[in-house]
Amino acid sequence: MRSLTIREVRAALARLEPLLIREGEVVVTRHGRPVARLVPIRPAGTMKRMPSHALLRAAMPRLKVGSESLVRADRDER
Repeated sequence: MRSLTIREVRAALARLEPLLIREGEVVVTRHGRPVARLVPIRPAGTMKRMPSHALLRAAMPRLKVGSESLVRADRDER
């Protein structure tokens, strides 16, 4: 991990990508205090796929009371 000031980051903007690949992580500081952390994005092949809506619905527990009853009770309380 390497630490750079904001001024150094601005000056090294063209060399930032190779620096990130080489270092893995760069911490940007202002007046000696960290303000940002730059990390390279994972390659596209390693990104997790989003589950389908059908899989999400199947994973959710069934309600004992219908949602329309819950909404109606909530509205009646107001």
